[in-house]
Amino acid sequence: MINFKQLFIPDVVLIEPQVFDDDRGFFFESFNQKEFDQAIGRKVNFVQDNHSKSSEGVLRGLHYQLNPYAQGKLVRVISGEIYDVAVDIRPNSKTYGLWVSEFLSCANKKQLWIPEGFAHGFVVMSEFAEVMYKATNFYNKESERSIIWNDETLNVQWPITKNLIISQKDLEARSLKEGDSFE
Repeated sequence: MINFKQLFIPDVVLIEPQVFDDDRGFFFESFNQKEFDQAIGRKVNFVQDNHSKSSEGVLRGLHYQLNPYAQGKLVRVISGEIYDVAVDIRPNSKTYGLWVSEFLSCANKKQLWIPEGFAHGFVVMSEFAEVMYKATNFYNKESERSIIWNDETLNVQWPITKNLIISQKDLEARSLKEGDSFE
């Protein structure tokens, strides 16, 4: 059985699997299409799996793709720990410009569903972390966009802000107000 919990922004869902532990190790069902679709309230089709490994202090994001290439993401950590952030960038949403976050780790085995219309980013809290996520659309370089990680209007409360390792592309990102609108 998998537990689905809506967060402050209800479209973002925290997924907590039932883990069976014993002296041999553990087992859990990490994904069940039928239960997932039922919890999300629509049929979701994943078309691409991504896997990254990052060192402590690496901050990736806040990334999104413009329509018609917008991506929903189901994020999980298979090694280490991250602080994961989803920002609502849907202009007509009641929660536009607001964000939610969760600590995801190999220990807690939680996953985060981030639907289309959200920017996504994370910072690595452990010595390193391996992050895997399923995406509902293929990567499209021309529609890829980023919001600067420290956008003052968003005011994301990152748990660490010193000695961050950020790509040049992410350092050159613009604020939500200055960027391309997600429509």
